[in-house]
Amino acid sequence: MYSLNVPIPGQVARVASDLFPYLAPFDRVRDRHTLVCKRFEETDYDHLRNRLHEALRGAPAFEARITGVEYFEEPPRGSAPVVYLAVESPGLVSLHERLVDEFGAVDGLEGDDYTPHVTLARGGSIADARSLVSHDVDPVEWTVSQLDLYDAEFRETAASISLPA
Repeated sequence: MYSLNVPIPGQVARVASDLFPYLAPFDRVRDRHTLVCKRFEETDYDHLRNRLHEALRGAPAFEARITGVEYFEEPPRGSAPVVYLAVESPGLVSLHERLVDEFGAVDGLEGDDYTPHVTLARGGSIADARSLVSHDVDPVEWTVSQLDLYDAEFRETAASISLPA
């Protein structure tokens, strides 16, 4: 499986790092932070890359902003709860919708169910998730001018695409 990810700037990684001591009660803490734009169930890399370049033609760079800590009480997959850095980005949502129109949506995760976020940790108690949400984080704003096509099988970036495309 592949995903199209927004690279996380150092400032966002620092926010996640500052929250690390508060993540100890959770079962799984993320050390690699990602912001997924779109997942792809296609397995043929060359075909996907070509379709993706065509679908992204003319896509502009866009702004994104970390707005705070939130959680999913009942995520569609995996252990709950999931605590995350909330991301506000009309440009990202618009790009996601464009790619869903082209490639279809992964049920429960995309389309109307898409919530831009950077996962911090999962598993544990709702009380711990609520406690973490009470922590203030400074907003971080950045311009997204690159997207990475991530290969989940090899756990590496297979290609990078500059915006505007």
